[in-house]
Amino acid sequence: MYANRVLSGMRPTGGLHLGHYHGVLKNWVKLQHEHECLFFVADWHALTTHYDSPEIIQNNVWEMVIDWLAAGVDPNQATLFIQSQVPEHAELHLLLSMITPLGWLERIPTYKDQQEKLTEKDLSTYGFLGYPLLQSADILIYRANQVPVGEDQVPHIEFTREIARRFNHLYGREPGYEQKAEAAIKKMGSKKARLYEELRNRYQEQGDDAALEAGHALINEQQNLSLGDRERLFGYLEGGGKVILAEPQSLLTVASRMPGLDGQKMSKSYNNTITLREDAESVTKKIRTMPTDPARVRRTDPGTPDKCPVWALHQIYSDESTRNWVQNGCISAGIGCIECKQPVIEGVLKEQEPMRERAKMYTDSPSLVRNLIADGCEKAREHARDTMRDVREAMRLRYD
Repeated sequence: MYANRVLSGMRPTGGLHLGHYHGVLKNWVKLQHEHECLFFVADWHALTTHYDSPEIIQNNVWEMVIDWLAAGVDPNQATLFIQSQVPEHAELHLLLSMITPLGWLERIPTYKDQQEKLTEKDLSTYGFLGYPLLQSADILIYRANQVPVGEDQVPHIEFTREIARRFNHLYGREPGYEQKAEAAIKKMGSKKARLYEELRNRYQEQGDDAALEAGHALINEQQNLSLGDRERLFGYLEGGGKVILAEPQSLLTVASRMPGLDGQKMSKSYNNTITLREDAESVTKKIRTMPTDPARVRRTDPGTPDKCPVWALHQIYSDESTRNWVQNGCISAGIGCIECKQPVIEGVLKEQEPMRERAKMYTDSPSLVRNLIADGCEKAREHARDTMRDVREAMRLRYD
């Protein structure tokens, strides 16, 4: 329908850890070579829970961007930008808030869940209630059709789809819409026009998803259609109006298996993290002092790898032969815990080495980071302006 575009963002919470790398950034690095990607710093989203300490957010932004670059996110392959530097996000959020039923926001699963978890914060604000709508605006402003999320975020994408559907239903019925759509069909030529009508009937009468997909492909093949005609044909195919805001799809990502230093999920709240660019001495000390199987009080005591947090890290950083060596050595007490930890230390340091090297260029020259983000913000604004032009026109808010 629109460009095959991926959008994803992260709140600026400070330096990122290896859990962020394995859970998000490795996927971003892969996606940037497969799709048009936009990755943004969600600083307005951070304000929903940290509105009383904005200075923390500001300080965290640049550290997080450097971590992205260190992990291999490439500004020549993807557009990197800061949410608050593209004010069209706020404008679309405001306009969408006019048509969003309050009950839709209140039923988002994470709304009550976060209120229960963050009891130390005053979250009785519109900003917190409305953050899923701001998230929808983030996606819809770029007409992104794929959003990488975990299973817990799928309801947010479905909410965004409902918002787009409601907007298109309310404002996509331009005067003479059917006549303009029929005229656009004729521009395709008689053979392709017949095929379009056949696919449209199959989808609307039988719910044939394959026909819908084929119809989308057929429209995209047409070189002689204006953008307005394409949007009308997409909407007419689906039985709605002109498609102004594209409905995104969830791009499910596998949940990170990255364990922390205590065996729990790696998280700042558990104080069990290793940061992406942490120095080698600190990393070595942290892993060497990790807790192990409590049954191994003495070097000669046999252990059980499954009960040891270090074993979980071996699943990430060790090959099969090393894992076999660890398992046999632990069960038989043939190796000690310090010996067991050494391959993990080496694996983590090897993973971090190119990150530290890539980061050095940016830490040595902060203006370089700011310049590439400024370029990304301008590219993002170009996309956002295009969308807002169509939104204002659809809502009769253009007076030029």
